[in-house]
Amino acid sequence: MHAGLLDTYRRPVSTRGGLAVLLSLVLTAFYLLLYLPGSAYVPSFPDLLTPIAHALHLPDKWLLYGLLYSVAMVAGAVFMLRRHGNSRYHRIRTYTLLAVQIGLAFSLPLVLAVLGKPQVYLSYVWPLSYDKLFPGTLKQLPVYLALYFVVASLVVFPVLAFTKGKRFYCSWICGCGGLAETFGDPWRHLSDKSARAWRFEQVSVHTVLGLVLLTTGLMIADAAGATGDGRLHGLAEHTRSAYGFFVGALFSGVLGVGLYPLMGTRVWCRYGCPMAALLGLVQKFGRFRITVKKDMCIACGNCSTYCEMGIDVRQYAMNNLDIKRASCVGCGMCAHVCPRGVLRLETRSDAGPGAGAGEWVLDL
Repeated sequence: MHAGLLDTYRRPVSTRGGLAVLLSLVLTAFYLLLYLPGSAYVPSFPDLLTPIAHALHLPDKWLLYGLLYSVAMVAGAVFMLRRHGNSRYHRIRTYTLLAVQIGLAFSLPLVLAVLGKPQVYLSYVWPLSYDKLFPGTLKQLPVYLALYFVVASLVVFPVLAFTKGKRFYCSWICGCGGLAETFGDPWRHLSDKSARAWRFEQVSVHTVLGLVLLTTGLMIADAAGATGDGRLHGLAEHTRSAYGFFVGALFSGVLGVGLYPLMGTRVWCRYGCPMAALLGLVQKFGRFRITVKKDMCIACGNCSTYCEMGIDVRQYAMNNLDIKRASCVGCGMCAHVCPRGVLRLETRSDAGPGAGAGEWVLDL
């Protein structure tokens, strides 16, 4: 268990005070500088990051962003492990997130750019990377990469979510989750735990998933030539552009990260990520759950406080109910901060009581 919980509300940056508001404004401004230039919706916004990227001998601003993102994750990981590194689970998980970010999300695209090849991000698949199943995108890729994105998106990732839970991606691979778990650690306790927030989350995240399905369907129908008058093409392109700007840029970036110091670190993951929604639906019927030791909870509330997904874990534990929520990303923090070891992450078949139980035996 982590022993330094009492300093959480003593740090000005973690308490929605003036420093937190200032940092939120800085993060929001940075993402506006990143996403708005070149947009069809804000065509006159100046591009200030590309000259900085060129000054650092980086091909474009997206690799500058990848560099800054990686630095933020490394710095955040150092801080996070100082607080939670006594858990082997969190050490291995954090090192894995860093390896994926530095290796697949930054170094590989950088090498490809230097070689004059298209940048490929292997750790992002559909529906999070919403265009990965667009026919136009697949045609531009080598056959083996096109097969990778199709099979990973439609088969491998859903199967892993069913057997291991969506944590395999959301808390071990995804860069969005990686930034939340490292750089965002000081703000994980700020997530809204209310029933109203939960209801809004269910509507919001599945609406975004529906928009991805609609956009992908329109792009596939357009490529198939369902109509010849151009109306479908115009609708498909407009939908793709609107989704990319309003959801892919403003929601996931500007709001998703800009609101870290005010609303917690999983605003995008909780309310907007279509991958989280899809894998969560699979997880709901899968084997992963957080089990509760019966009649052991002392209602201290640490688990609920540190749940970045806004789950009121204490209510489940007090009522001796295992936690099998679609939104749970399996970060393991609730088990880590429990003073009595009440909670444990497990994969278990529903064939019968205790059937097929497989505990995650890493020290939580």
